[in-house]
Amino acid sequence: MKALRFGRHAAIAVIAAGALALTACGSDNATGTAPATATASGPKVTGTLTGIGSSAQGAAMDAWKTNFASANQGATVQYSPDGSGAGRKAFLDGSAQFGGSDAYLKDDEYASSTTQCGPDGALNIPVYISPIAVAFNLPDIKELNLDAATVAKIFRGEIATWNDPAIAALNAGVTLPDLAVTPVNRSDDSGTTSNFTDYLAAAAPEVWTDKPAGIWPATLQGENAKGTSGVVKTVTDTPGAVTYADDSAVSGKLGVAQIKVGETFTKISAEAAAKAVDAGKPVEGRNANDLSIKLDRTTTIEGAYPIVLVSFHILCSSYDKQETVDLVKAFEKYVVSEAGQTAAADAAKSAPLSKTLQDKAMTSIESITVKS
Repeated sequence: MKALRFGRHAAIAVIAAGALALTACGSDNATGTAPATATASGPKVTGTLTGIGSSAQGAAMDAWKTNFASANQGATVQYSPDGSGAGRKAFLDGSAQFGGSDAYLKDDEYASSTTQCGPDGALNIPVYISPIAVAFNLPDIKELNLDAATVAKIFRGEIATWNDPAIAALNAGVTLPDLAVTPVNRSDDSGTTSNFTDYLAAAAPEVWTDKPAGIWPATLQGENAKGTSGVVKTVTDTPGAVTYADDSAVSGKLGVAQIKVGETFTKISAEAAAKAVDAGKPVEGRNANDLSIKLDRTTTIEGAYPIVLVSFHILCSSYDKQETVDLVKAFEKYVVSEAGQTAAADAAKSAPLSKTLQDKAMTSIESITVKS
């Protein structure tokens, strides 16, 4: 798979194509200037679609909601960024029509989804790819080289100060301050935490002995805050603090680590995140239209950034009403379309889905039906 990239001229071409489609087909596409691949051939949609979930998706969701509503008068998408765990729970108990999650449904969650979604259960559809930054607040330092073992030691509290020999050995020529390290973790059930601890457990198993999980290990001391914005604000306000967060939320006030992959250090970027996702494999034991991805956290592919999250929209394979099916399909087809992915990249520094993954997502969304 090769991730799509859109330059200025490509964006103009997309807008032009969308304008032609509007002339021919009316205004059913998902944004006023988007290509027709989103909803132009579908029925007119109205109503309210409710989602709860990932705070990392926040910036992208704001763009998707606004663009979709502006092109579909009478259709509204509501989204509450309460965290991935909250999103999965709300989806499974029927409080939300879709969940946003930076981790696909676990096996037990997937099995229980038949209660709300019928015998074929839920669909995990990738909508957003983003690197997770290891972000720190150090005076006059904007980049550090770190490997998996050192990152794990920092977040386990085994490295007390920033001038520790383990950090110094990876950063020759950098004057490191004798400043206390303050790890900051998420206090809520978080898909970002799940992805971050999955990386640490895979890439530094001799240090990170806890199992990957969305809830931070209770035995580890440190500061904590709720949501992506909460941990970023805490680190911004605390010299010496360090956290993990979706890169879209990290301001220029903070430094960001380059992560060792193979024998080199990889700078964080959407392109590097997409390379890591390309090396992932489908999760076994799911229905044919489910697109859960198991990432390879120990990849040595040059230029890949392995601390990455694939954020999903969790949908039902069937809903009670045709109106809901039409609304879900229209919105989600826009989200995974070229226009939707470009909007997310502009708003959140995310990597667009590869063409292969985009096509699979469209097919999965199209498979959604009314319950029989």
